[in-house]
Amino acid sequence: MEIRSIRDTQKFSENLSKIVKTRDVIFLHGEIGVGKTTFVRFFINYLECKNKLKKSEILSPTFNILYEYKIKNISILHYDLYRLKNYNDIAELGIFEKTANDIKIIEWPELIKKKPKERIEIFFEHSNLPDTRKVKIIGFGKWKSFKFNEI
Repeated sequence: MEIRSIRDTQKFSENLSKIVKTRDVIFLHGEIGVGKTTFVRFFINYLECKNKLKKSEILSPTFNILYEYKIKNISILHYDLYRLKNYNDIAELGIFEKTANDIKIIEWPELIKKKPKERIEIFFEHSNLPDTRKVKIIGFGKWKSFKFNEI
């Protein structure tokens, strides 16, 4: 799939936010500046608007590692694991402890050894065209046969 503009990124993230439910996990892959945090901003801001809440300023959690956003009775947990050096650092965060009312979005998930069975992995890649990104989506578990190219 190709995303050709910031508006396409917004539409893609909003469409995905319509189908993701609590307990879902989204991994975001791609180099710095490819649009992972922009995707998250549109995802969260859409859910806030849909629930008549004020839009949050969505920042990259690179230095904090985690930002949490409350949308009614749901928590969106936005992780950025870029600064972490090894799996033990990740294990200490307790990312995959069972919680009923959250959606986890994780940037830089490469060091995660024990991945959740039910997850969506999105790979962002720069394109030769300005403002264009190549996006590959892979579903696991319940998402394995989902047709992401239709969203």
